[in-house]
Amino acid sequence: MTMSARTSRPKVAAPSFRGFTPASEASSYAKRHNPSTNTKPEVILCRALFERGLRYRKNVGAVAGKPDIVFSRARVAIFCDGDFWHGRDWTHLKRQLEHRANAAYWIPKIAANRARDVQTRRALRRVGWLVIRVWETDVRENPRNIAAAINKAIAQRLRLPRPRGSPTAAPKMLPSAKRTEMSSGSV
Repeated sequence: MTMSARTSRPKVAAPSFRGFTPASEASSYAKRHNPSTNTKPEVILCRALFERGLRYRKNVGAVAGKPDIVFSRARVAIFCDGDFWHGRDWTHLKRQLEHRANAAYWIPKIAANRARDVQTRRALRRVGWLVIRVWETDVRENPRNIAAAINKAIAQRLRLPRPRGSPTAAPKMLPSAKRTEMSSGSV
């Protein structure tokens, strides 16, 4: 484990591809060409937020974890996570991966992604950010509901007074936002 340059927290190392062969040339090509920014779910969510009149910054490198969408004034960071890459329904996915090609790589890789997500959330919350993680499937199914929930969270953050002399202090009365709270069934 190495230390991240931007923060003094340990960096989760992903497993190496060394010694593995692709399940197929098509799957290898597809995985290599998955974009890390401006994914379809991210674009869909941005469009829904823009329709609500919300203005944001995208992929801000100065914020830990480089969130997909950032509302700086409200200190809200949005991550639009891929179901596969971030292990949605991890117990089920892990069982599926055990029977596929290169399970010894994919299981630790996705587990490392999930651990990094937890570390990023903790680091941002420590400095007063509200972290909202949404799943790509939920964004595709109902982007307007997710945009409405994000709008509500931003409005609540902007209404709450910040303690004097502490622009980064997190308000105590906000519940922590987790992915499950942003699913289409609960917003």
